[in-house]
Amino acid sequence: MTDFFEYAELTWPEIALLPRDLPLVIPLGDGYPLDLLTSALGNPPHAGLLPPFPYGWEGSAVKVLDGYLEAYLANLLDSLRDDGFSRVYALTPPGIASNLGSDRIALRPERPPIQDHVPQLTDENRGKVIVVPVGHTEQHGFHLPMNTDTLIIEAIANGTAQAAPDQAIALPVMPYGVSTHRGAFAGTLNAGGRAFEDFWIAIVDALVPRGFNRFYLISGHGGNCSFLVNAVKYIGERHRRIFCATSWLYLSGPQGIDALEKHRRSSIGGMGHAGELETSLILHLRPDLAHMERVVDETDFIATPSYYMDWVEGGALIANPPWDDDTATGAYGAGSLANAENGRSWLEAAILEKVAHVGEIHEQHTRREARRISGFGLWGNPSRT
Repeated sequence: MTDFFEYAELTWPEIALLPRDLPLVIPLGDGYPLDLLTSALGNPPHAGLLPPFPYGWEGSAVKVLDGYLEAYLANLLDSLRDDGFSRVYALTPPGIASNLGSDRIALRPERPPIQDHVPQLTDENRGKVIVVPVGHTEQHGFHLPMNTDTLIIEAIANGTAQAAPDQAIALPVMPYGVSTHRGAFAGTLNAGGRAFEDFWIAIVDALVPRGFNRFYLISGHGGNCSFLVNAVKYIGERHRRIFCATSWLYLSGPQGIDALEKHRRSSIGGMGHAGELETSLILHLRPDLAHMERVVDETDFIATPSYYMDWVEGGALIANPPWDDDTATGAYGAGSLANAENGRSWLEAAILEKVAHVGEIHEQHTRREARRISGFGLWGNPSRT
């Protein structure tokens, strides 16, 4: 029997050492028979399972057109190939993503994938904000796992839905986003900006006809944020009677920044990536995956008054220079200053921030819809509605 390991729980230096002919598999959902997967892979001694892709296909919680799903998956597989892996596959139910050809293994799950059971997407929950968490599978220095962003934003999304059950529901976390810097450090995946935007627009396209009209796309990975902004702008024009919003990561508003400043031990530059904040959150959520003996602090970002790196990126300039300029390990920040108690406090603060955002989304939609119904401005012209 093949020994299947969890790819996303490794660090990037561990992935850099993996044999490049080792099979790597991205499953659509879960519940697949591993004995049949072993056989389909040719009975290798070891193989890596990447995080399950949560939805997007026929039979999952939300379906999009096959082309959007396949483009997303193809880019993820290509990013593994770019790192030299020669045996990469999407594991799908029969009849799904067939255009991937030999990159696809089709098996019938033994049970419906867990992600297919999302009872929140029901009639009684229309009118709630759908919180859509998007993480990533990306390097986080020598000491944090590839699924750092996914673990954190999943906890924030689920905590938000639990704290405001009458106002919000949370979709399963998407563990794949956009990394334009991925070539610098082994193992980071990349959905591709255009495929990423198209997919999330298509998700909202699929949910609006089902009666949902309030959406909050939240990200645990900074590289997703500009593309989510683009998607939200398109969505707002396509669906004029809904309210769809996003934000810069978490702990980025006034209350969130105050919570960071109250407890942080690092100076500016200590929280950019795999630094004090993310390390503290993982120490709280999954201490078994935080390898503190491997931490290397890197805070020598090339900073100028209008461009510098911290949790909330500062300055008037927006840029994307090579990560290799500023970090040798993949970290921007002071992970050594992290602790689990601060991680707990910051997670609670992040949930409170998102609950407040959910409330604002409700208010925005309610007030705007009342204005439309009243015939305000051009809304009084039936041809413009």
